[in-house]
Amino acid sequence: MSRQIQRYTEGERTNHWMVAILFVLAALSGLALFHPSMFWLANLFGGGPWTRILHPFIGVAMFLFFLVTMLRFWGHNRLDANDRKWLAGWRDVLANREDRVPEQGRYNAGQKAMFWLMVICMWVLLVTGIMFWRAYFGDYFPVGVIRAASLLHAIAATVLIIGIIIHVYAAIWTKGSIGAMVRGTVSEAWAKKHHAAWYRQVNR
Repeated sequence: MSRQIQRYTEGERTNHWMVAILFVLAALSGLALFHPSMFWLANLFGGGPWTRILHPFIGVAMFLFFLVTMLRFWGHNRLDANDRKWLAGWRDVLANREDRVPEQGRYNAGQKAMFWLMVICMWVLLVTGIMFWRAYFGDYFPVGVIRAASLLHAIAATVLIIGIIIHVYAAIWTKGSIGAMVRGTVSEAWAKKHHAAWYRQVNR
């Protein structure tokens, strides 16, 4: 059996799953408020009034947990020249020919792009959400600004939901990735294949 290498600590995994759970709750409650055809989702939160009350608090909690992730991992997600070459060779990656693209560190270029997409969307959701959070801040902004914030909020939420779907699919597609976030470890063979530069770094 291949030797196991720690990829995530217990704290990092706990924080990740908190963000994931809160994202699902925020997405469901947000969709319930987004369009009448999805208002039935409000039943999951005790009805319309409770959904309207809980959604912004869930969103703020999600952002705060994600902020921990962002501060912890932003240094590992800086794009470099190898990342551009990796993106140019995306066909080889999808065809499982990763030996034809530059070796990757802790995260590959696709994961880095997803990280920064999440950072941007999370900040947009926080700022715009506060702007039309009527119970506390809505009265401080003109109606036109609130309408623009609502539109940006919906756009950012849609982009984030699509991004998370891609993120989950990629984790399932790359065998061993989900196990890393459940157990905290990956096999030595997995590390060599997908993140060879990171593997050498942790084995110095």
